[in-house]
Amino acid sequence: MNFTHLLAFYEVARAGSVSAGAERLHVSQPAVTREFRELEARMGLPLFDRLPRGVALTEAGKTLFEYAERIFSLADSAENQLKELAGLGAGRVKIGASATLGVYFVPEVIARFNANYPRVAIDLTVTNTERVESGLADLTFTLGFVEGPFDDTVLHARHIGSDEVAVVAAAGHPLAGKHLRADELVDHVVIMREPGSGTRAIVEQTYAQAGMRITPLMSVSDTEAIKRMLLAQNALAYVSLLSVREEVRRGELTIIEVDDLRIERPLHMVWNTGRSLSPSSQALFDLVVATTHPPTIRNRRRPVKS
Repeated sequence: MNFTHLLAFYEVARAGSVSAGAERLHVSQPAVTREFRELEARMGLPLFDRLPRGVALTEAGKTLFEYAERIFSLADSAENQLKELAGLGAGRVKIGASATLGVYFVPEVIARFNANYPRVAIDLTVTNTERVESGLADLTFTLGFVEGPFDDTVLHARHIGSDEVAVVAAAGHPLAGKHLRADELVDHVVIMREPGSGTRAIVEQTYAQAGMRITPLMSVSDTEAIKRMLLAQNALAYVSLLSVREEVRRGELTIIEVDDLRIERPLHMVWNTGRSLSPSSQALFDLVVATTHPPTIRNRRRPVKS
């Protein structure tokens, strides 16, 4: 396979049009068109459907695009590691982090790392646990940060702290200051993260272990959006206490005690089994290990009145 053809195909697919792909490659549109048409001829399959505006991948194109992503990710990794080994003092670390750690922990780590290694570029993708795992598997990421369950048969892990997932509401909620049982939550509007998130997984797992099932009335993929929804309506949400500590401190949100269920989870830094870390990734790893663990939030709660 001609990699010049493949790169032209990849950039057009990423951009969604021939013109935008040509801009990415700094070549003319006819040149890009010629490259991916030669690839189509070589493969014997159409890779794009031409639309009035732009292009769309065919089924064959989608399959090839998945491989191209992995190929060029590997090429980037190889180039970055060789540059570091050549003593250029440069490099790139690609991080995948699930939502809670990606928003409320990793940015501070990156700031400290950047102060020590200003020439090393950092790419941070905030997503959910499932996608962090898949990104490590296809080499999109070199390090991951996850909350809750992950596949420890394919990932190494380093424990970096603990978190608690609890029921939270606006300070003016009718249930503020009261205690509930876990099964009573079914009578209220409950918001949870989307399926695939570590927060959602640990809540469902804990309920299942207690012989119960919880079905949220709303699933939301962004924790900040959940917090805004809590402030706008009389709803309850299962969220990480690490993500709401400032709002609880300011008295905007409150923690609803669930007497018969407490959900705690470890926080982990993860990487692929059998894959060595580049010098830059190892430096970030070492910095995280030396960093004070994120606090467990329970001991920072305000007293709850009966």
